[in-house]
Amino acid sequence: MNPLIKFFRTKIYTAVLLLIVILLIGVAGYRVISGYSWVDAVYMTVITMTTVGFGEVVPLDKDAKIFTIFLILASVIIVGYALSIITEYILSKNDIEELKHRKMQKKIDGFKNHVVICGYGRNGKQAASKLMAYNREFVVIEKNKELEERLQLDGVPYVIGNANEDEVLQQSGVDRASCFISALPNDADNLFVVLSTRQLNKDINIISRASQESSYNKLKFAGANNVILPDKIGGDHMASLVVVPGLMEFIDNLSIVGKSNINIEEVAVEKLYNTKFSKTLKDLDLRRKTGCNVIGYKDASGEYIVNPEADLKLEPHSKIIVLGRPEQINALNSEFNID
Repeated sequence: MNPLIKFFRTKIYTAVLLLIVILLIGVAGYRVISGYSWVDAVYMTVITMTTVGFGEVVPLDKDAKIFTIFLILASVIIVGYALSIITEYILSKNDIEELKHRKMQKKIDGFKNHVVICGYGRNGKQAASKLMAYNREFVVIEKNKELEERLQLDGVPYVIGNANEDEVLQQSGVDRASCFISALPNDADNLFVVLSTRQLNKDINIISRASQESSYNKLKFAGANNVILPDKIGGDHMASLVVVPGLMEFIDNLSIVGKSNINIEEVAVEKLYNTKFSKTLKDLDLRRKTGCNVIGYKDASGEYIVNPEADLKLEPHSKIIVLGRPEQINALNSEFNID
């Protein structure tokens, strides 16, 4: 909790305690001095403290009048103090929230080639967790303000607003981002957001969630590079556990998240050698140097080759996919200074 808010809350608790004390003194005083019933004593104390100007329950004697004067003066001071503290707390809290949002926006404005995640539901939160584990910069756009506290607790950079509005997308830095993940539960919303994002950034890689298979082609037409159907993937995975359980168990044990337990890595060939000079997989000799095996190759046009031959010539702007134990992946990163 912010120290300033904590300080004000302590003062509020003090003010409330003083109000309760003066109320009890007033009730006890009218009960003892004037012999009022409990109800009448409470009534007289409340109308005196609030200075509403109602008449006395019964005429007051000299002692009761002196006590009432004391009660009025004390109540004016304590009630005035309580109101000022509560007002100051409300104003300061609003100022602090505004300051937080400005600080967050300043942080987001410094991002470049980051990832924007639209929606912080189950899929969005899982995507954020993976990106965080991989130390990738990202921003979450969330319409539901009730999730703001959860976003703060998770330490996630965020923008509160409707992603259907271009202004909100621009606040997330979508024009500078390298990737956009639309994880909204409604396909129509995903379609609109994908369309808006593609208009703001022609080169961004857009990945969208879809609930219905009929939405797949529409999202692709709107500008999504990839469309994921979580239900279909889940069903395929469960069926595979029946058909090829051993293979699926092996795949499930592979990790692509985090720097300490990663098993698979995708590496751009530019990070491995100077692409001005042609090389083959055999020339790289990754198996001897790092212990990693090359299990895939992606050429500059995006075509994949599984289990490529050793004499395959590596093209500029292509990538290789390597498999190894965590220590072998770390050796690869160290050998070629891969971040």
